[in-house]
Amino acid sequence: MIFGTRPEAIKMAPLIKEFIKKTEEFDTKVCVTAQHRQMLDQVLDFFEITPDYDLDLMKPDQDLYSLTADIITKLKPVLNEFRPDYVYVHGDTTTSMAASIAAFYSGAKICHIEAGLRTNNKRSPFPEEINRQITGRIADFHFAPTDASRNNLLRENVNVNDILVTGNTVIDALVESVTKVNTLQNDEINQLKNTIDRSRKIILVTGHRRENHGKGFVNICVALKEIAHEHTDVQIIYPVHLNPNVKGPVYEILSGIQNINLIEPLSYPAFVWLMDQAYLIITDSGGVQEEAPSLGKPVLVMRDSTERPEAVAAGTVILVGTDKERIVDETRLLLVDTTRYEKMSGLHNPYGDGKASYRIVEFMARQN
Repeated sequence: MIFGTRPEAIKMAPLIKEFIKKTEEFDTKVCVTAQHRQMLDQVLDFFEITPDYDLDLMKPDQDLYSLTADIITKLKPVLNEFRPDYVYVHGDTTTSMAASIAAFYSGAKICHIEAGLRTNNKRSPFPEEINRQITGRIADFHFAPTDASRNNLLRENVNVNDILVTGNTVIDALVESVTKVNTLQNDEINQLKNTIDRSRKIILVTGHRRENHGKGFVNICVALKEIAHEHTDVQIIYPVHLNPNVKGPVYEILSGIQNINLIEPLSYPAFVWLMDQAYLIITDSGGVQEEAPSLGKPVLVMRDSTERPEAVAAGTVILVGTDKERIVDETRLLLVDTTRYEKMSGLHNPYGDGKASYRIVEFMARQN
């Protein structure tokens, strides 16, 4: 299992645990690239996972060129030592793309978790769409979260016998985590309890996508400012991404507004707890589009396209892009129209039932 970011760790954790249960059938090793160091470690601690190999690649001013090269070269000795039959990668990160290339060079078969998502626009999301497509071309087995993802793969001439529709492992992780965070002694959660005003509707905001840097984030912040001024009965909680392209406009435009709380990025357990408290979520995150509907939370997605169209079709998310008027208008409707809100929050989550990891392990057991 090779991964490097917090979202990957969250989605791989339940699968790792499921494989480890089967010690008589599988010898399972975990390798992290630490593409994101601190945020990754928080998830590993929460899920009680200790990597067998840690490449510790994160460094200041890291770019896609050096990261891709470092992953491939640093994985060579790991792959040579363990000589895996199968290498599991997840989703659309640079770690997944580079690790799948390295695994291919080693002679291992590549298993792609969360396979088949597509926007078919190589610039959106960037670089994730191309990362995912490259990984998909190299993969031997494709674990698709939905029928739509499976159909994308079939259109690309992937053998039907190499595809399994599983649901998304993020729901497996969320089912375990929601119960756990409600009894967890956690300083961040305690601080959040002292920050949020339970008499107000909580709007949770997250944003980090490269394609939104610049004018996009300015539009987002102006929209949030207008929402805060128009709806003084809401409280906006915004864990601000550390990227200077995000922090700059966010703090310049939104600092000092009474009902907006700009806070540090949250650990996974604290974020799950806060999602559960939220009335509405505004985000450009892929994972949140999958998680929030399981908690009954409507999501406004600040992207023009999504590789997760099932949520749009199901009505659990609405694409608003970085259009200021659209963000403000859709937020207003969900705040004032109770019928609309209740309909959206009560819809079925298209991303699974929490048993995706079990299905993957059973499939792999049949390969042996």
